[in-house]
Amino acid sequence: MNLRPGSGSSEEPELNLTSLIDVVLLLLIFFMVSTTFLDESRIEIHLPQASAKEAPQVKNEVIEIEITASGEYRVNGKTLLNNSPTTLSAAVSKLAGESRENPITIRADARTTHQSVITAMDVVGRLGFRAINMATVNESLSEPAK
Repeated sequence: MNLRPGSGSSEEPELNLTSLIDVVLLLLIFFMVSTTFLDESRIEIHLPQASAKEAPQVKNEVIEIEITASGEYRVNGKTLLNNSPTTLSAAVSKLAGESRENPITIRADARTTHQSVITAMDVVGRLGFRAINMATVNESLSEPAK
């Protein structure tokens, strides 16, 4: 008993891809046209313009607070009358004037107390200075070779 129709010929079924490709292309075009693009990633940049005028020179004078081994304060080399924070504040304010943009350098002796350095940093911070530098010395460079 032969259950196969057409026992001598075996035909493979054919799949027509032309209509499938047409549908995919139409969907692609539809999505491209209907999609909106946002300009969120765009950044506005305002470039500076050149001018014939010369820029004013900003006087950026460094104020230096030196703390000795005994805890005395010196502001730009001048010893203060006493070691109180109010005296230090007055001396720094007098040198800086209204400008708080000048950098402050705190230079302390290795044998000074930690409290003296923290007091100087606190006074400078309360006055509104933001550029506070701590001067350090490399011991291998400061001591002569033995």
